Amino acid sequence: MSNEQPQSYEWRISRKPKQASEASDEPPYRLGVLISGSGTNLQSLIDAIERQELPGVQITLVVSNQPDAYGLVRAQNSGIPTRFLPWQNRAESENRLRHLLSEFQVDLIVLAGWMRILSADFLAHFPNRVINIHPALLPDDGTGSTYTTSNGTQIPVFRGLHAVKQALDAGVKITGSSVHYVTPEVDAGPVICREEVSIEPGDTEESLHERLKAVEHRLIVEAVRRLSHAK
Repeated sequence: MSNEQPQSYEWRISRKPKQASEASDEPPYRLGVLISGSGTNLQSLIDAIERQELPGVQITLVVSNQPDAYGLVRAQNSGIPTRFLPWQNRAESENRLRHLLSEFQVDLIVLAGWMRILSADFLAHFPNRVINIHPALLPDDGTGSTYTTSNGTQIPVFRGLHAVKQALDAGVKITGSSVHYVTPEVDAGPVICREEVSIEPGDTEESLHERLKAVEHRLIVEAVRRLSHAK
């Protein structure tokens, strides 16, 4: 998570997101983005929409389980409605989240640094409508314990919170990032897109994570582009 410090800000809800596309008479493809931290992947989506790289796509809501998440500031600076949702009792919190997403008529839920696991019951309300960014290479269908890289090397599949450290500890030469559908099993949903990243001599967890983040910024935009076109 970024060391970028949140600035003071007023809680506000805009009348209309400034980044919404006006190019089409069709209803927008509405994103709900869930964050817990600095929101750099959220910013990638905001920037892509403002550059008209995602025509017809609109971020209609950003939700954070942390009140001081800098991603909330990023959203508010672009006129996007925000909500802070304390995450205490999971069933109650998920129920509130579900109603929020429905209220804002969200078509696709993007987990962009969201540090909470969503239950099978919650996911059942949004089938094939929740995606996540994971800093490792996942197989096409998301399952299995190995992944075959583009050069034919078979590497373990790294899941969970410490995937970058797992890759370094395993001594593999290639890792990467994947955007995948979220399923009840953690980091095991079908892959939408992914990209390989070479591990360089002397890489640390921090240096490798920074290169993976640059890839994630491209991948999340590509995933949303594919899904919005397929709607």
